[in-house]
Amino acid sequence: MDIRLDNKVAIVTGAASGIGLGCAELLAASGAKVALVDFNSETLPKATKKVQDKGVAKDYLQDVTEIPALAPLVSRIRQELGEVDILVCSAGINIPQLAHEVTEENWDAVHDVNAKGLFFCNQVVAIQSMIPRKTGSIINIASQMGLVGGWKRANYCASKGAVVQLTRAEAVDWAPYNIRINAVAPTFILTPLSEGMLTDPVFKRYIMDNILFHRLGAVDDVATAVCFLASDEASMITGTILPIDGGWTAK
Repeated sequence: MDIRLDNKVAIVTGAASGIGLGCAELLAASGAKVALVDFNSETLPKATKKVQDKGVAKDYLQDVTEIPALAPLVSRIRQELGEVDILVCSAGINIPQLAHEVTEENWDAVHDVNAKGLFFCNQVVAIQSMIPRKTGSIINIASQMGLVGGWKRANYCASKGAVVQLTRAEAVDWAPYNIRINAVAPTFILTPLSEGMLTDPVFKRYIMDNILFHRLGAVDDVATAVCFLASDEASMITGTILPIDGGWTAK
């Protein structure tokens, strides 16, 4: 299927690397005008140049945990690129710890990005650009760890579980406005972030033993699903959590 998103405007948070960057690249290659949002001033311009090689893209330096700044950010994107048709919330962090080691500070840091920042990005884009026009597609990057428990992932699992339930609840609230909200739930994807975790042979074996295909996922595995969910071909799909996990959650 040749998915085309010509003249659509897409915002991607966490776009400077990993899954977010992969989504931004494929969205641009599919014809969308892409706003790359990230807090990393060093990697964001380099990422934007990569996306510009595929299509139209512009970068916006912003931390999604700065909630009061989100409305002005979206207003600026609308002025510079146009009304927002697609939002991909990929910004996320993880601080691996056993449950009894999690501190309040680390709990707040993870949830501020993964759940709170994501929710208010969803809300601001919906209020400003999607509800008034009664159209739009939001794709949240959840995780298989929002569907199952994971070793040293109590904090992360809780935050991604919140993403799963927020996605379902928003789908119910915003269906009258013809806004579709879905989430993808990837397994461990080979990215610069995951590479460091895989240096632990015990942890790597834990992953490979749980993925039925016994291999890591690729960024393109996620980006392709995101572009499909963003497209008109998925017009009857909302409130869905799509695992991209090589069978981990099937067991």
